[in-house]
Amino acid sequence: MLTYEPDDTTVHRLDPRAKLAVQIGFAATALAHATPRALVALSGLTAVVLLAARVRLRRTLYAYRFALVVLALGPIVAAATLGPPWIDLDAGFTTALASYRVLLVLLVSAAYVRTTPVRHSRAAIQRTIPGKPGQLLGIGVALVFRFLPVLQTDMRTVRDAMAARLGTERRAVDRLTTLGLLGLSRTFDRADRLALALQARCFSWNPTLPPLSFSRRDVPVLSLSVVLLLTAFV
Repeated sequence: MLTYEPDDTTVHRLDPRAKLAVQIGFAATALAHATPRALVALSGLTAVVLLAARVRLRRTLYAYRFALVVLALGPIVAAATLGPPWIDLDAGFTTALASYRVLLVLLVSAAYVRTTPVRHSRAAIQRTIPGKPGQLLGIGVALVFRFLPVLQTDMRTVRDAMAARLGTERRAVDRLTTLGLLGLSRTFDRADRLALALQARCFSWNPTLPPLSFSRRDVPVLSLSVVLLLTAFV
């Protein structure tokens, strides 16, 4: 699971609002341009981001393994046809480019997650979007970042327990059904415990958030985000 990892990289020291702006600009450009030439340029930018944030590519791809399976199946399904010529290479190639764009966005997002504490992400959102909408969005992002790793650990525990009881010898449908039911049960239990914990800790809509301030090192990053947003409309 991708989580924040303390480090002393330049990306760690950037203002989270600047990193969010780059993510938005990168996603907009990637979705607007699907040509191989544009994707080569975006791939180079992604490599620079991953190196600057010291993201381990193998570990990141493993964390995205289920998404990668879906992205890999997309071109195969798109290329298959029900009649002659049975395989539409143009449709498969177009879908492959779209899948690759999504992969690049996921990799850039992994760099943000690794270099940004959850509290800073919440502060960036609430100070960018004023009022209750910003508070709701900030709280939602913070809870998702903290809740998903716990749920993933629960699912791994259930899977290991099934394997220890020779559950791997059962039919795939039975395994998936058992895993799904137990996963939902754990999720609802976790949600109830989370709600009780929030009440016990006098959950606040307006907590004291960490101070954020732009610095000189954020200027090139903000400039890059502006360029990326502009290229999305070119």
